[in-house]
Amino acid sequence: MKVLLVGEYSRFHNSLKEGLLHHNCEVTIVGHGDSFKNFPVDFNIDAKVLKGNGILSILRKVIHKLSRFDIASLETYLRFNQIKKQLSGFDIVQFINETPLNISLKVEKNILRYLLQHNQKAFLVSCSDDYVFINFLMTDVLPYSTMTPYLQNKKLIKRYQHTLRYVTQAQKNAHSLMFEHILGVIPASVEYQLAYAKHPKVLPMIPYPINIDKISYQPIQIDDRILIFHGINKVNYYKKGNNYFEKALAIIKAKYNHKIEIITTESLPYQEYIAQLQKAHIVLDQVFAHDQGFNALEAMAMGKVVFTGAGDAFQQHYNLKEQVVIPTQPDVDAIANQLEALILQPERAQKIGENARAFVEQHHDYKKVAAQYLDCWHSVNKY
Repeated sequence: MKVLLVGEYSRFHNSLKEGLLHHNCEVTIVGHGDSFKNFPVDFNIDAKVLKGNGILSILRKVIHKLSRFDIASLETYLRFNQIKKQLSGFDIVQFINETPLNISLKVEKNILRYLLQHNQKAFLVSCSDDYVFINFLMTDVLPYSTMTPYLQNKKLIKRYQHTLRYVTQAQKNAHSLMFEHILGVIPASVEYQLAYAKHPKVLPMIPYPINIDKISYQPIQIDDRILIFHGINKVNYYKKGNNYFEKALAIIKAKYNHKIEIITTESLPYQEYIAQLQKAHIVLDQVFAHDQGFNALEAMAMGKVVFTGAGDAFQQHYNLKEQVVIPTQPDVDAIANQLEALILQPERAQKIGENARAFVEQHHDYKKVAAQYLDCWHSVNKY
């Protein structure tokens, strides 16, 4: 089977590709490297010239400020045109997002239309912001979400400009184009499953694929200080709840500075991020989620204690009997208390880390997940 994966997000499609290769599929990824994270793709159509040249980059910013059009989109389109025949004739084309290239919507729709029309079965993964998901988060169905900081303080609008584009009419048009052609949308976690619950094209949830063969499990051993890792993504600072973690860490540092060491990083490329992550015992991931994303799952696979989303819907879906993460909510005192409990009872950390690895092996093993995708793709007939 020939599979084309369009776009990349937090190594999702790379891990899925690695799983599909074990099932004798021929797999190609086209897109960009997911910004500063720089993930590998087979065909990189990112605007490397305009983004890499200082003078052209300044010109790009000036034109965008005056016209709201990003000329980097044109470079991406030219790069796509050079290889588009190599991106035709696949049995499956799957998109990481309804607008997976993150360029001008007018230009992107032309690329998407070609890919949708020149390949066989088309599917969408819901694993990041999109039209349905953000509109769902703007309601009060969930007690809190990544949109909560903005909904409570509209002064954060600049921090949410990229996210809010997903509820515009232009995005709705792109969404309609995608859903006119795809056979189904596959949620990757319980949050996306909830958002798409009533959608006519929703398919059963398939968890994120994690390449557990590439991630070594190291049982937690605390000989001296407890190492706490806090990776900050500056673009998503409020969406991730990094401000809550920073305040909780300040409380803990004042009380237990002699027992802890805090590792803080900002917007690192993927390989550098992983290198820092491996040093830690505890990982602070995010506050407003109800399920784990890719970063949390990779840390769990290492055997870390991860502070992340694990709401009621997540607990019910997996029917958990053991604690696999520290369920985290937007409450500074609660986060500080949870950290304090681990500092005072460090033996708990190793058990949670063991459970975390076992959970990822059971539900997120990239080979098992790839098999689920193959079953899903085969089960849906083209009209």
